Amino acid sequence: MDEDSRYEAVRSRDARFDGEFFFAVETTGIYCRPSCPAVTPKRANVRFYATAAAAQGSGFRACRRCRPDAVPGSAEWNVRADAVGRAMRLIGDGIVDREGVAGLAARLGYSARQVQRQLTAELGAGPVALARAQRAHTARVLLQTTELPVTEIAFAAGFASVRQFNDTIRAVYASTPSEVRAAAPKGGGRSGRRTATPSAGIPLRLAHRGPYQTGAVFDLLAEEAVPGMEEVSGPLGRRTYRRTLRLPHGSAIVAVEERAGGAGREAGAAHPGGWLDARLHLTDPRDLTTAVHRLRRLFDLDADPYAVDERLGTDPRIGPMVAARPGLRSPGAADPEELAVRALVGRAEAERLVLRYGKALDSPCGSLTHLFPEAAVLAGAEPDGPLGTLATALADGAVRLDAGADRDEAERALLGLPGLDGPTVAVIRSRALGDPDVAPPGVDVPDSWRPWRSYAWQHLRTAGELEQA
Repeated sequence: MDEDSRYEAVRSRDARFDGEFFFAVETTGIYCRPSCPAVTPKRANVRFYATAAAAQGSGFRACRRCRPDAVPGSAEWNVRADAVGRAMRLIGDGIVDREGVAGLAARLGYSARQVQRQLTAELGAGPVALARAQRAHTARVLLQTTELPVTEIAFAAGFASVRQFNDTIRAVYASTPSEVRAAAPKGGGRSGRRTATPSAGIPLRLAHRGPYQTGAVFDLLAEEAVPGMEEVSGPLGRRTYRRTLRLPHGSAIVAVEERAGGAGREAGAAHPGGWLDARLHLTDPRDLTTAVHRLRRLFDLDADPYAVDERLGTDPRIGPMVAARPGLRSPGAADPEELAVRALVGRAEAERLVLRYGKALDSPCGSLTHLFPEAAVLAGAEPDGPLGTLATALADGAVRLDAGADRDEAERALLGLPGLDGPTVAVIRSRALGDPDVAPPGVDVPDSWRPWRSYAWQHLRTAGELEQA
């Protein structure tokens, strides 16, 4: 989009572009999402930015009305396989907070200076600024949804000092941390401060753009759920997906709720843009950013359903399926290495592995009792056969499936392992690596499905046509 097209999107308050770009108003010093309901500023006063970090770096503060820091991420970072796309996925997973810019650069295979130059040239902000914007958002969520002391929130959000935390909150939100906490929505809504203690969990709204077929995603999660670490409960249209999750600083139990289409609509039908309600129970609040990022990947919340449906909707075979299920997502994985093992061994064997080798939770929660076993544990416990080979490759880094992994390199490495055939690797590439353009195995795929072949795969699966394909 050129700047005139972006301004037209702002004038029409088009939510399709929330997260794809941001605009700032020079006369007010505020930056917003395109769908901000405020009065449209004059074109001469508007500047456009690719990221919230770039707007913040230019001295603009976040709009308190539209909360531009809470928008879905750009779908571009799911599609792109270059260094910038991989860097953005890694930053979203919290790598800069945990390993610094040097760690990010090492994972990408570049020098820190090269990474800084590429990100700044394309996005208007380097890795430190991008991570800072993410930390500010995490801090706002913790301030407004928990009663954690402000000092604990500063370090949980990834800041190096309380002073750095205070300065950033003032710069981004034009408020002190106490003022941000006091501005939390009141009342019974899920976005309000409903938790008095950290043990009650952190309530969140996981934003998405466009229609979302919740029923199809929850059907798949229920079909795949591994007892002991996952469960799907509740009536159709109001189901809750719960699972355990291993994170860098501890573990978590996360819950995400299905949202029905609304009154008079079929249970599980698509609902227009909005959010999925979630609650996170973290043993260490420093893992909030990473946990949210992994849930977003699992539920494919940063997708652009408008672009996907526009492309696939014109296809003679897939088009009717798109019309029947607009906004169908291509689910990813909360733990890529876990997904790879599960794709290889199947659900029943995965349950055995969880109960035999998974780490037991200190405080089980209902049917959730274990974490999925780490690759190193599996490699040592069952070193023989395809499972042992895959686990060893994951444990020693011969196969990388993290958020910034090179998808082509990962696929070549997986295909070189005994026992992993093309269809299994395709599942891993689509789900664990979040590639939106993986062809369904055994299907004659036209080029017109690119770059959304993973979504076509989900349409075929949901419509029950894969056996006939």
